[in-house]
Amino acid sequence: METAKKKINVTRIVSGLILFPLVAVVLIWGNKYLVDVLISLIAILSLHEFYNAFKGKANPVEIIGYIAAVSIAFIHVIPVSWMLKIIGAVLAVSILALFLTVIMSNLKRNIVDISITFFGICYIVIFLMFISIIRENLPNGRIILWFVLLAGWGTDVFAYFVGKYFGTHKFSEISPNKTIEGCVGGTVGATILIVGYAAICNNVFGMNINYLLIAGIGILLSIVGQVGDLAASSIKRYVGIKDFSHLIPGHGGMLDRIDSLIFIAPFAYILLHLIYII
Repeated sequence: METAKKKINVTRIVSGLILFPLVAVVLIWGNKYLVDVLISLIAILSLHEFYNAFKGKANPVEIIGYIAAVSIAFIHVIPVSWMLKIIGAVLAVSILALFLTVIMSNLKRNIVDISITFFGICYIVIFLMFISIIRENLPNGRIILWFVLLAGWGTDVFAYFVGKYFGTHKFSEISPNKTIEGCVGGTVGATILIVGYAAICNNVFGMNINYLLIAGIGILLSIVGQVGDLAASSIKRYVGIKDFSHLIPGHGGMLDRIDSLIFIAPFAYILLHLIYII
């Protein structure tokens, strides 16, 4: 029994080791056009998985979600001062278009269909937009974006290994494999990574990040990321699936891979402003 518990998913590790450098190359050396197009494609793939998960329970208006996802590819042309206005406009236009589909279909589509559609736009498209917003609109955006990635992926990695080797207390029935030890280990490990990266930012890039402040931000972002992971698990529980797809070996679908980053991105945008305020 103990041996089975400590069995590591090698496929999951190999997939992560391949994907991480690819993402790093694009985010470090890619220009804003390439990054925005990449995030838009990720949003489209994630939306497709999300809407497909609800087939049988609802009939989402997928095309409206995909159009909203494509808008991320053009976010770099929007002035910073217009960003919130544009996000508000995307939401308002989406609601209008969705209710028009109900009216024009003579109720063949209903409030559940458009609610799932709109939730997907908010949950995936709007939240993912903040990765581009952080990278291009915050000072040193390309550098501080890595706090987001370290919070998400660092938590996943440490939670996985700590949970495998030391986890004994189950955390939630929503995700039976998660343990309290894994959750705590994920947050501690991610925070250590974030503070270490802050030291690199200060000593290599000449920034002046307060270590106590960034540690607090790291803890909050890690917790938010774990809420995001459990949120995705609750959706899968409701629709009766294990993974959103089998796109990424060992991880499941695109949405399975980015579920924590989706939640982290908007909160990171707010919290990382504190680096420049305090």
